[in-house]
Amino acid sequence: MATASGRSSKVKTSVAIPQLGWREARPATVVLVTGPEEFLAERAITSVRQQLRAADPSLEVSDLDAASYATGQLLTLASPSLFGEPRLIRVSSVEKCTDEFIEDVVSYLSAPDADTTLVLRHGGGVRGKKILDTIRVGTGGGIEVIVDELKSDNDKFEFALAEFDAGDRRITPGAVRGLVAAFSSNGAELAAACQQLMADTSGDIDERDVDTYYGGRAEATAFRVADIAIAGRPGDALISLRNALESGADPVPMVAAFASKLRVMARVMGDRRSSGELAGAIGAAPWQIDRARRDLSGWSEGGLAAAIVAVAAADANVKGATRDPVYALERMVNVVANYGLT
Repeated sequence: MATASGRSSKVKTSVAIPQLGWREARPATVVLVTGPEEFLAERAITSVRQQLRAADPSLEVSDLDAASYATGQLLTLASPSLFGEPRLIRVSSVEKCTDEFIEDVVSYLSAPDADTTLVLRHGGGVRGKKILDTIRVGTGGGIEVIVDELKSDNDKFEFALAEFDAGDRRITPGAVRGLVAAFSSNGAELAAACQQLMADTSGDIDERDVDTYYGGRAEATAFRVADIAIAGRPGDALISLRNALESGADPVPMVAAFASKLRVMARVMGDRRSSGELAGAIGAAPWQIDRARRDLSGWSEGGLAAAIVAVAAADANVKGATRDPVYALERMVNVVANYGLT
């Protein structure tokens, strides 16, 4: 499998071809790109095209949609040319492919053209499995590029850090955490933000840079309100909440930010294992565990339980259980900012 940051790890023994992370994508007779993260798949496919173009500017590029494929299209595009020009055939929607596509690809894999790179994009599901299985056992001499979804904050943290490493730029861990908080719901936007931040700044990047460019993001605002409340500052937390709502913040992600932080705090409370050990056990990044332990200052087990109940009630209320979501948010913030004691 491949990690979110683009590194490959141990492959399954049933697979006879190289399985790579998206950053390792390279040309081959067949390049199978699998996984749900579309923007990473696009990056991998673009990288293959750029590498082929760098090797020969005369590269001919063709595109096919497997969902509307008709018999013979692939074989026509991939048939040997008189002068042997290199060709790249990009095929989308293999997970929705026609029966004719399956038949033609399996036939093609038995004797692929040496001057052609066939890129197959499969987003997931069982459709087209015969093609995947044929490639994975080694028929056609292909490779597989895996683009796993950026699910956890740790995945996003590693991805963002790798973006700056690839750009030869230094960024503080706090700044990376700020970016992840600001773009927690969208990996493509996180990637774009990393690139934009590198383009718009010079030198090392720190928390002030992130706050300047992205501090107004709804996700970042939600976590900022949660941080103030969890630190036991009820007055400041309510002011921050009202400012956020006046700026257009949505109550639902606001509650989600509180829930996310309290959930990690509950899981680390009383656990003396190292951050590294806990990271694997609870599915959080070591920095999240360190932050949760700092946040626990002033909290009791009973207070934390009461705060979690208050957040659960707020979640139901902002999703329709009450007609006054603002009051529900204020009640939640007040309970949390008083360490669950009110």
